[in-house]
Amino acid sequence: MAGPIHYEVYVRKTALSDWALLIASENRRHAVEAAREHIDAKQAVAVRVTKETLDPDTMAFQSVVILNLGLPEQKVKASSETETRPACSTPVELYAPHARMLVARVLEDWLKRQGVTAFELLHRPDLAEILEASGVELQHAVQKIAVPEAQASGQEVHAMIRHYQRLADATVARLLKARRDGRFPTLDKASVADVARRLVDEPERVFAMGGVVSQALVGKKGARARLDALMDLVASAPADGPERALVLGAVEQIAAEMLAVRANVVEILEPSLDLGANLAAVIRMIAPREVEALIAVDGRMARLTPQVEGPARRLGDHLAAGGSSLLTASLTRMVVRELTGQRRLRPSDPVGEIDILRVLAMGLTASAGRLLSLEEVQNAFIERSRRLVAADFVAAYVKDCPTALAEAEQLARLCENVTGGASKRAAARWLLACIAALRFETEMRQSTPGGPTAAQRLATLARLQRSVRISHLGEPEETQILAAIGVVGGAVEADAGLTAQISRAKIAPLHRLGVLLRLAAGETAPIGPAADRARAEALRLLRAPEVRTALADAPGEMAVLKPLMQTAGLAA
Repeated sequence: MAGPIHYEVYVRKTALSDWALLIASENRRHAVEAAREHIDAKQAVAVRVTKETLDPDTMAFQSVVILNLGLPEQKVKASSETETRPACSTPVELYAPHARMLVARVLEDWLKRQGVTAFELLHRPDLAEILEASGVELQHAVQKIAVPEAQASGQEVHAMIRHYQRLADATVARLLKARRDGRFPTLDKASVADVARRLVDEPERVFAMGGVVSQALVGKKGARARLDALMDLVASAPADGPERALVLGAVEQIAAEMLAVRANVVEILEPSLDLGANLAAVIRMIAPREVEALIAVDGRMARLTPQVEGPARRLGDHLAAGGSSLLTASLTRMVVRELTGQRRLRPSDPVGEIDILRVLAMGLTASAGRLLSLEEVQNAFIERSRRLVAADFVAAYVKDCPTALAEAEQLARLCENVTGGASKRAAARWLLACIAALRFETEMRQSTPGGPTAAQRLATLARLQRSVRISHLGEPEETQILAAIGVVGGAVEADAGLTAQISRAKIAPLHRLGVLLRLAAGETAPIGPAADRARAEALRLLRAPEVRTALADAPGEMAVLKPLMQTAGLAA
């Protein structure tokens, strides 16, 4: 009697590439349609659909090809015995970091249900027995490893499945034998330091200590409790020497695998924190000295960086002591992975996302060279910046802006905070579209009772120009934006006749000159037509005899006005 049936769709991207699994579906029609759509869209040169039937007696899948489209497969024969050798041939090879990562991936759901890591599975006989008894879980995991490897190496699929099934059986048998032989001492009657001293001279001391530490976590539910138990082991470990390294090696490998799971990080830190705050807390753990120094001088850093308490605080103190470089590197990679990922740092607060991103950038940049290279930090934020200039984010970012000016100021802030040439250009285009719009010019030129005066509006435009300059947008975007602001400023000044009013004002000549020079220098009006008219009037005023006399009689005033004259281009 046949068991469960499902359908798998495989694709080859190029004529010489290997088959790669696209989807698996229990619906035959869905699988066939997906294959045809993929080849029609020219996303692959060949597609294949197989029918997989589970044999309940052997718990192996029988594979039958039901559709094969595209270029014929070019068989590549292995050139040597090394090329045909499976990736893992002995139980010991399963304990290598890359092999554990693969085990964690193919058994992700099972490990999550058990609340353990791949390291613990490979060091706890009771977990190995549970997995072996499940049957289907182990069989599926074996197939997830064997099928792609067989296709990549040109070997027979079922032979590879049998190999990894024997390897799994041998690994379970090794764990059960270790338990019978008492290879995993308990910590009921001895401290971890005593056990480490007893094991330090054994040939398989790393394997044995891994079992001891894994057994210490039995019964600990939840990431916080498990991390607390690991920190207890660190506190009880020998003070130095190979014995301490033996304990810390097992602890940090379990902790690294546990913290690689996003849900565990959330639980350990604070479930109410969003992704951005979580990442800020992680950076505070792995770079405490740098973050504390920034908090002391930057109020925003102090306000947005969460406190780290409980087991997370204990872990941070341990990392600060330099005791676990592997765990520090793992957490750093996690931060970079999240920064370059698709998830929003603050899903409901686009403005706050910019703030928390600056905090993360400051923390990682301050620790650059120790945790990451400066180039790696820059690349991470360049990738995140691409998300910030996407249409959906920008729309949410400016949604609550009540005026066109407020929208322009928000977009100028976005220009300042993104990095990377492409993102800078995209942000500049958003800002230019806002400033060049008729709505912006209309609002800025509109004079309403009780509203800002023409001088105040010009000063606002001047500040907006300065914000654009410090954003380093590059040519020609910066030039276009500055010119657009200048044109609007010129219209505002012309409507009010501000320069003419100043020149006719009944005030001291030097005061009039100072006001005009500030307009011409871009301090109180944007560079452009308004500044040009103020410059021309200031030059006319400087030629007046009474002004020259006043300047000669007041050298202090001349010292104040000379920098403005230089900025306005009226003095060398």
